[in-house]
Amino acid sequence: MTTRPMRGVEIAEVDEAAVASYLSATPDFFDRHAQLLLKIRLPDSRGGATTVSLLERQVEVLRERNRQLERKLKEFVSVARENDTLNAKVLTMARRLIATTSRAAVITAIEATLREDFDAGQSVLVLTQADAPAGRAETRFLRVVRSDAPDLRSFETLFSSGKPRCGQLRDSQRDFLFGAGSVEIGSVALVPLGPKGNLGLLACGSHNAQRFNPTMSTDFLTRIGELIAAALVED
Repeated sequence: MTTRPMRGVEIAEVDEAAVASYLSATPDFFDRHAQLLLKIRLPDSRGGATTVSLLERQVEVLRERNRQLERKLKEFVSVARENDTLNAKVLTMARRLIATTSRAAVITAIEATLREDFDAGQSVLVLTQADAPAGRAETRFLRVVRSDAPDLRSFETLFSSGKPRCGQLRDSQRDFLFGAGSVEIGSVALVPLGPKGNLGLLACGSHNAQRFNPTMSTDFLTRIGELIAAALVED
């Protein structure tokens, strides 16, 4: 321990950690020395060479915490509203599918709902030959393939997981789903249909690379996949 003069008084230089440890272990210190609180000055958090009192700093800390809580609350409200909107859209899809009377009508209802309600115009429904509607020709939306087609096997990881996946595609997968040269597809949501994708898959593409990012929740995609699979099996 060394000493140094301060305003004509010799004071001991102590380790900051020791001071912090002492104050932490003695929470009533400032109760006994309340006059010290009035003398403590801290750098202004807004920058500059000015200082503020301890009370002013505490008020600013509480204000910042309040701002953080307000931001979190706004985020929660925004997510809740988005979920309500998605729930309504999924319900609309369910109603459309219930009203169908044939497998061909199911395909039409799926395409219309994705395009009109989910703004997913860049979507492709890939079905195995056994589950495709009889006599229904392929379109930009509907693809019919053999269950053992090499292109379909490239999605084995998706089928094995049985869960939707969002993000980027390999070039060969993108070309298979959206056509050769479809580089404008920035992100894709893939939804396996049926147990282990035995019916096929639904692919929703977007020009926006962040619309279907790997971190997003896939709960609603799972529900959509279940609805589509149920409608295809029943019809």
